Amino acid sequence: MTPEQLKASILQYAVEGKLVKQDTNDEPASELLKKIENEKDQLIEEGKIKRSRKLSAITDEEKPFDIPKNWTYGRLKQITTFGNFDSVKGTSIPDNSWVVDMKDVRKDGGGFLAIVRKKSTDIYKSNKYSFSKNAVLYGKLRPYLRKVEVAKADGFTTTEMFPINVVDINTLIPQYLRYVMLSPYFVDLVNDSMYGMKMPRVGTTFLAKMVIPLPPLEEQKRIVAKIEKLMPLVDEYAESYNRLQKIDNEFEDKLKQSVLQYAMEGKLVKQNPSDEPASELIKKIENEKAELVKEGKIKKSKKLPAITDDEKPFDIPDSWEWVRLKQITTYGNFNSIKGSSIPDNSWVVDMKDVRKNGGGFSEIVRRKSTDIYKSNKYSFNKNAVLYGKLRPYLRKVEIAQTSGFTTTEMLPINVVDLSTLVPQYLRYAMLSPYFVNLVNDSMYGMKMPRVGTTFLAKMVVPLPPLEEQKRIVEKVEELQSSISNLSK
Repeated sequence: MTPEQLKASILQYAVEGKLVKQDTNDEPASELLKKIENEKDQLIEEGKIKRSRKLSAITDEEKPFDIPKNWTYGRLKQITTFGNFDSVKGTSIPDNSWVVDMKDVRKDGGGFLAIVRKKSTDIYKSNKYSFSKNAVLYGKLRPYLRKVEVAKADGFTTTEMFPINVVDINTLIPQYLRYVMLSPYFVDLVNDSMYGMKMPRVGTTFLAKMVIPLPPLEEQKRIVAKIEKLMPLVDEYAESYNRLQKIDNEFEDKLKQSVLQYAMEGKLVKQNPSDEPASELIKKIENEKAELVKEGKIKKSKKLPAITDDEKPFDIPDSWEWVRLKQITTYGNFNSIKGSSIPDNSWVVDMKDVRKNGGGFSEIVRRKSTDIYKSNKYSFNKNAVLYGKLRPYLRKVEIAQTSGFTTTEMLPINVVDLSTLVPQYLRYAMLSPYFVNLVNDSMYGMKMPRVGTTFLAKMVVPLPPLEEQKRIVEKVEELQSSISNLSK
């Protein structure tokens, strides 16, 4: 159970009368209702609140759950002065007054983020609601954020927050009402009633009619005391829970990285002496690249320096070879085109569309006729390895399932031929710890760190025989899936 689920359960138990024991000596809530009604009549007589229309009786269908016999249900407007909101001009708010905005209140009943006092230079163009100490401030805008707090002093608030006053703290405790309005049943009913797409909110009329479980006054006190005793314990639980979650997440990632490192060192699957050695693959790749140069499909590049022993990060099997990235791919032959010439409905990849740590594509974005791309893009073909050179520590490396276009912050790396190098194997090499660590050590730029294209071209890659590449990919995919299932 998550800390959030535990908090929700405590609040739900509380409002159902299951958190503390009932006491037969408590004055029943039905008597509290009578007192509240009498007190409201007195306030009307004194001109402090307006008389409102009689609310409809609460039907059995409206009651969300059973409550103890000495409790009763009341509507929010019935048990508070809801609707009697005192609107004042923003310009008439005195200096040094407490002024609450939605952004000053943390979500999920997390308290006030800041206490803002009006300065003489502040200008409030819109009206505000005034509130008194002990008012329950309820955020009607995006109510799923559960911004509900009790005012510790008088002040003024945005009209996106309702200041709800209890009639008398001797009949209804503000903190109890706050917990009700934070509880799952209340939040769910309100969320189901929201209107407005961009700025969803709850209606005043709907909120006025919300049914509230009302316990005897003494039980309200016991409930509030119990919740306040339990919440710090839940916070302690949350710290432990979050630490464990972090360990679990790190464990999964580290285990997956260990698999990749073992794969790159030739320790994940057995070698087969019948496999054609990687040295023969290199010859084939060189011949295929020479043919592509002759056909004008790629440019002839300078000969790469031989790989020294110092550059080899670890030992590999005898049938493998160390190669440079540019040596075994068409790296550097990036086809740059104007963003304005990309055809409609083309797949266009941005950095934000790719999840970190090799987590796949978060979305597939197709170009619409209204889209304007001012910067150039790289085109890519199916099976290209798309490598994020910006902030490479994020490990954004994916295989293109179809052709498309990408930001120039991602390098589309094509293998020369699928019969010499498996793209998914190359992707795993570029996601492995040795590769990521070497690249990270080479980054330049403070605000937008990236890897240089020249450095990447010369990166050393362990190349196994083709058949072993296939076995490695199959084994990695099997193990990664098992590790992910373990963490669920």
